[in-house]
Amino acid sequence: MAPPDRTSPGDTSLLSLVPPPPPSDGTNRVTCEHADRCGGCPIIGLPYGEQLAMKRGRVVQSASRYPALELVYTEPVAAAEPVVEYRTRAKLIVGPGGKLGLYAKGGGHQVVDIPNCKVLSPALAVVAERLRAQVAADAANGGPLAPFDPGLGAALTRTGSGALRAVDLREVRSDEGSKVLVTLVVQRGRAADRAKLEEAALALVREAPSIAGVAVNFHEGESPQILGNETVVIHGVSAASDRIGLARHQATYGSFVQAHRGQAERIHKTLADVLGISQSGTRIRVLDLYGGSGAIALALAQAGAEVQMVESFAPAANYAEQAALEDGLAVRAEASDVASALRRYVEQRVKFDAAIVNPPRRGMSPLARELVSRLELPTIGYVSCDPDTLARDLDHFTRLGYGVATLRPLDMIPLTDEVETIAILRKTGGPAPKVAYEDEEILVVEKGPHEPTTPQGEYASSLLARTRRIPGADGAVPVHRLDIGTSGLVMFVKDPANLARWQAVIGHELARKIYVAGARGVTPSKGSITRDLREDGRMYTARTRYRRLAVASGHSVLRVVPEQGRTHQIRRHLAAIGHPLLGDDRYGHAPTNRFFEEKNALDRTFLHCVRLEFDHPTKAARMIVEASLPGDLRAVLERTSGPGTLRFLDHKNALGHSGMSSIPPPPDSGSLFPTGDGGALDVDARSPTIRPEMVTDDDDLGGRATGDF
Repeated sequence: MAPPDRTSPGDTSLLSLVPPPPPSDGTNRVTCEHADRCGGCPIIGLPYGEQLAMKRGRVVQSASRYPALELVYTEPVAAAEPVVEYRTRAKLIVGPGGKLGLYAKGGGHQVVDIPNCKVLSPALAVVAERLRAQVAADAANGGPLAPFDPGLGAALTRTGSGALRAVDLREVRSDEGSKVLVTLVVQRGRAADRAKLEEAALALVREAPSIAGVAVNFHEGESPQILGNETVVIHGVSAASDRIGLARHQATYGSFVQAHRGQAERIHKTLADVLGISQSGTRIRVLDLYGGSGAIALALAQAGAEVQMVESFAPAANYAEQAALEDGLAVRAEASDVASALRRYVEQRVKFDAAIVNPPRRGMSPLARELVSRLELPTIGYVSCDPDTLARDLDHFTRLGYGVATLRPLDMIPLTDEVETIAILRKTGGPAPKVAYEDEEILVVEKGPHEPTTPQGEYASSLLARTRRIPGADGAVPVHRLDIGTSGLVMFVKDPANLARWQAVIGHELARKIYVAGARGVTPSKGSITRDLREDGRMYTARTRYRRLAVASGHSVLRVVPEQGRTHQIRRHLAAIGHPLLGDDRYGHAPTNRFFEEKNALDRTFLHCVRLEFDHPTKAARMIVEASLPGDLRAVLERTSGPGTLRFLDHKNALGHSGMSSIPPPPDSGSLFPTGDGGALDVDARSPTIRPEMVTDDDDLGGRATGDF
């Protein structure tokens, strides 16, 4: 591949600002003067081959958490070329005194100034140097690009000083060379007036003619996101043509783009090849979800596909359709959120030959995955930047009837531990669930999250439908049920005539359903909650016992035993004492749920039925059936507190294992209920009780219940 243009034509005066190629220590390592402090390139010290091996290991580890993915092969990581001067977009934090860089290693918000950064493309490096000089000057004289000082307080509204929080630089390339879109991120209420900002933009452009345009983005309050929701162009173009490979799209300020131009082109070619677009004698109709500025859609159309693109940001969708029209490509772009568009396509029975999904780091929503599966697509191409959310979503797709043969990782962001992965899914049909125990009368199977126990109209499949694929279980019916978002063990009878008997067995006072739960905040070490719950207009007695097993990042991992089977009993009881389940969209704490979805890939209620205990009516034994904690919840624990918590809980046998055991009846005993301390698997029935005041479902469950521990 030809080396990138260092500047736009005629801009030779700026060549001295471009850093030279990085030195090597002879071991294929890149060296950088900022490596000991800057957190931007955390694995820069490793030889490149070891970096690629580590990235492949991340993908393998994420997939290995899920039994459904254990046979999926992870290919070697496709290396990047080049590994320096590759970044086409950079979001840089502005610090005191005119620093322009990234946060330091080890957390916190100390900004490390990074002149001569090794990974910025030459065009971005030039503009970053000019910005650094102007920000430093304005920091000294109180100009419009003076750095924002959070220590002065967000309520301070004095304008003209201390407003600039960050800059977002985006390189675009065309036949005329490289240009840069500059977005100035300012604190709303602190920014200088528009005239002064326009003067600052003009000064920037005079010093760096490669700047195609400047926009101002307004940051809101204390939001952790760098970019706010409003962007205003104050100088130059509102969009610029950008070419990746053979495809051309319109780049806008703050819009998503893959970090490495060459690797982005590799993704486009790979998708076109696996979909058979160039080899097909007929035009393939492709649905492109999370389309962004249209880079993938336009590349596939250039290869010969007809593409329907969905993108929630209306300007990006409009620019993508405009670019397609100018180049005569078959792309239609719809400005809509993915779930709404998919629901409409399902209702209208729109037909596509394949779909491409390229979601943000948090992955696809459960609803989007469900709706995609209902389109009955033969092939889905999934492009992911997070191995954990990719593996979580692929596990769900297997239950929805899609299998994946290989994972194709590539090095999109060299010198970091980030890895991009392409997964190609083919329609195969939903598998039968894993059987934890079976005899002549019953089956105990493992239910996945996002799956109803019995058919519901808006869901493509159900645990019941999958269970009936097991030989000898074509007439099976459930003895009990789990909520859609809850995973774990469910008992079925093979013959409905035996249902009443087994409902009595599982509902007996000596039977137990034991759950692992994640609850908000730190609960008492153990306790019980007695609270009447309303069902069908009547109040019923309900008691739930729990023991705290661990604390992970300020929240509790619990072993929970409901003594009855009331609707949402665990969820309602824990919410009543001020410790709702993480991810519970009905009784939970919405801000905490959003945080766990964004940062820890939790897209459902943290609740898993880990163990069933019951006295078998014909085998004269107490049966103990377990299902180990599923991969998505294990990933949440690892992301919140590292592998230590998982190792501790596994060592205590607190997270279950897949299988069955039995306990023979003790001599001269009228009960098979085990006595004594059973370790982390048991919850002490003698634990103190919380007796909260009785309320109905309509009352507020967010406060702490009354009563003493």
